[in-house]
Amino acid sequence: MLLKTMKYHKDLGIVMLGLLLCFGCMKKNTDPPDEPSENYKKVHTVVDSLRQALQKTSGKIFPSLNVLINTPKEMIFVSSVAPGRNAVTPDTYFRFASNTKNMTAAAILNMQEDGWLKITDKITGKIPGSDIPYVPATQSWNIPFKDQITIEQLLQHSAGVYDLVNDTVPGCNGKSFTDYIDELDPNHQFTAGEFANQLRVNNLFSFPPGTNWSYSNTGYALLSEVIARVYTFRAGTAKAFSDYMNDYLAGPAAPVPMGIRFPWLSTDQKLPEPFVASTWYKENDETIIFTKCNMSGNTAEGNGYGTMRMLNQYLRTLMTGANILTPTSVEQMQSDLSPGSASYALGCKYQMNLGYGHTGSTHGYMSAMFYDPLTGVSVVAMLPVWDFSNGMSSYEHANSEMIRAMYLARMALGYPGY
Repeated sequence: MLLKTMKYHKDLGIVMLGLLLCFGCMKKNTDPPDEPSENYKKVHTVVDSLRQALQKTSGKIFPSLNVLINTPKEMIFVSSVAPGRNAVTPDTYFRFASNTKNMTAAAILNMQEDGWLKITDKITGKIPGSDIPYVPATQSWNIPFKDQITIEQLLQHSAGVYDLVNDTVPGCNGKSFTDYIDELDPNHQFTAGEFANQLRVNNLFSFPPGTNWSYSNTGYALLSEVIARVYTFRAGTAKAFSDYMNDYLAGPAAPVPMGIRFPWLSTDQKLPEPFVASTWYKENDETIIFTKCNMSGNTAEGNGYGTMRMLNQYLRTLMTGANILTPTSVEQMQSDLSPGSASYALGCKYQMNLGYGHTGSTHGYMSAMFYDPLTGVSVVAMLPVWDFSNGMSSYEHANSEMIRAMYLARMALGYPGY
């Protein structure tokens, strides 16, 4: 398939072996059983108790709290759903948010394996085999410290790229750039070039490249441009970030087809059926229900969507070297730590007794995915609620409780937790 058929044939035995190790010995029934097993009951009890406690503390309805745990022996999906709310299944669609960053990192490292780029290259450098720079050599792309930033630093959040999605920007009425524009025009088509120009015009940066760590969605938006330009050169025809992700990571010709999608057009706002809508409780007692979202401002940093089953399959196969990356690249993803961070590497974070993965939050969805190589246990959690009824404290409490549900699910099955 496309420029990579030979590599897939060469690695087929490794991929198939990894898939057998990941899935061969597990029970695959993730729907609530007619006669629940003792393990299902244990996990359901802790997840349900946690969701009800969240409701009691906040005084708000938490429509669902969902956990999928996959051990070497079985896969269990549990959804605690509030009365009168629609059931969530492992095949219900939702937005992955920043879990997408791990997929973007996988794409970059796969390009490195193929000799299409080197992550130590500066973004002003030339795409191997060409005279084309990784990012445009135009005035609008003259962002602060442009000639010092490397692809690796963008992956690590160590490039010092200012976050236009989360931080306030001059001229935006005290809002982030994306929030400000989205309020003016919910159908605005955001681009990486537009973000770069904002950084240039306002001389926005967090610190000199390679000196610290600061989470930057905008840094990953710049990576979407790198992926698109490298793929365009290699394919000989215009390609977007989403084209590479579909062709090599998640589409029907990928080594592990999963059906994960990466919408980048402002008009592509709906999730497939069945999907779970998300809820945002605001401080002023306003409630917003998201059924569609413009994700063009989140390309490569948070625009992926799919199901909990897909997310689990992606992470387990990736982290065991049975997907798009070799074990050597997986190890680099996990261990190439960012300056200023003890746990964040290349689009990948480590959490004790959960393992390697990522977390995410966008448009009322919170989620997390982790794989623990010591036990062979993966856990995916999803909470379709943003609770800002008491400001950041209530939001952070709900997010930490979602993570705690992952620990409790492990502990319920006899694995290490806190």
